[in-house]
Amino acid sequence: MPEFTVNRRSLLLAGLGAAGAGLLAACSDSPAAPPLVDPSGSPVARAEAARGATGRERPVTVTATADTVDLGGGTTARTWTFGSLPGTPVRTTAGDTLVATLNNHLPDPTSLHWHGLALRNDMDGVPPVTMRPVAPGGSFTYRFVTDRPGTYWFHPHVGVQLDRGLYAPLIVEDPKEPLGYDEEWVVVLDDWLDGVTGTPDLAFAELRKGMGGGGSGGHDMGGHNMSGNSNSNSSNSNSSNSKGGGSKGGGAGSFMLMGATSALLGGDAGDVRHPHHLVNGRIADDPEAYRSAPGRRVRLRIVNAGADTAYRLALGGHRLTVTHTDGYPVRHEEVDALLVGMGERYDVLVTLQDGVFPLTALAEGKNAAGRALVRTGAGEAPAAAFRPAELNGRILAATDLRAAEEAGLPKRTPDRTHRIELTGGMAKYDWALNGRPFDMADPAARPFLVGAGERVRLEFVNRTGMWHPMHLHGHTFQVGDDGPRKDTVIVLPGRTVVCDFEADNPGQWMTHCHNAYHGEAGMMGLLAYRA
Repeated sequence: MPEFTVNRRSLLLAGLGAAGAGLLAACSDSPAAPPLVDPSGSPVARAEAARGATGRERPVTVTATADTVDLGGGTTARTWTFGSLPGTPVRTTAGDTLVATLNNHLPDPTSLHWHGLALRNDMDGVPPVTMRPVAPGGSFTYRFVTDRPGTYWFHPHVGVQLDRGLYAPLIVEDPKEPLGYDEEWVVVLDDWLDGVTGTPDLAFAELRKGMGGGGSGGHDMGGHNMSGNSNSNSSNSNSSNSKGGGSKGGGAGSFMLMGATSALLGGDAGDVRHPHHLVNGRIADDPEAYRSAPGRRVRLRIVNAGADTAYRLALGGHRLTVTHTDGYPVRHEEVDALLVGMGERYDVLVTLQDGVFPLTALAEGKNAAGRALVRTGAGEAPAAAFRPAELNGRILAATDLRAAEEAGLPKRTPDRTHRIELTGGMAKYDWALNGRPFDMADPAARPFLVGAGERVRLEFVNRTGMWHPMHLHGHTFQVGDDGPRKDTVIVLPGRTVVCDFEADNPGQWMTHCHNAYHGEAGMMGLLAYRA
């Protein structure tokens, strides 16, 4: 099986040459586009200087390389990683300057995107918009102030490389931490196919062929669900070790998932058949065990690094107190389970009981799960197929939260509103914004324009039959009037989610669906500041 396939984006990026600090300013020279702030221009430098750097530097080296990883239980996979799965967490303190050198030992160009951070535009890691790609054998040093405490992560922004093993947490610690807890556990969730049933590039090539047989193109409300179930997550769901990658049921090929439905997600749950679901790089049959003691208060920092899967997360025998989402504090809520979309993060507090408990990440609507174990005493671990009752208790989504008082935006009438319709469907696999797939060859052809200092409203209007986790680079928005501050938000089929943000970080920024395959197909756009 080939290690990778060449596609249009790979050819484009390879043609751009080795990495460098220079920007693709020509992207803003399209006749259809007004002058835009250059990602390395003086407004960007001024915004960075205003971030209140402490003068401390945090140097790290990240090496992207082909590797064979042990997923547990005798299962190995040939993939690409940052040296481990997940990559080693990077930690800074608010105000520190991160100096991160990426060494590319891969056969393809790559980059690092620092997901969720409001950083200087030319360090955002998005070829060809903000930088040249890092060529095979090349290196690039990212340098920026990490001024906002929170749980973040980093990953490539090239093709569907996210669906390999190229990701790691980034934790920005608060020097005035207001929460009280004894320990911290970083939990990274992921759906996995690379090196097991093929590669993400092969999966994307198959998906791009679509399902055929009609469909309504830009406004496909039908999705691709073939079952009548409202939610396939039952108590007797199969474990995540169940192989299903070779099925061709319903006319689909080996990568296309059929019949995945979820009431929580409004219907269609996903496109891609992932044979494994991982918690911290381990399959459910051979999970990681977090060891502690009864009565200890633990902060969980939860990251969904998956490409196509929302997870319903619960810790058996415990309730979770939600304190943050996407790095910003919320009014504390006690819940049984969380719904976590791709790209979203949650911080929760839990006081541990005595025994052995499963942390279960149910692949929402997909009849599978990942898991880890919490061990604080004697006892046998439940079977991999066990589903704790908390999964069907009080389940929280981000739109149920309210921003903490210090995190909310001041009330203000928007100066500018962009209505962004999410369009496309599985029939033609033509996912797009406002009916137009993003053009990587001319990214600034039709930008969503903003002006510095404006209050901007984004109205995400889902015209498709599937849910989409919409992500905005370089900013955080407030969901609704008093909802949480976030950078990634789930938009259900047929729904509209209104998000406001302050245009206080000049440059050229992506907004896109964080389903890796939808984004690569064209469900992304450029939000750009006028020069």
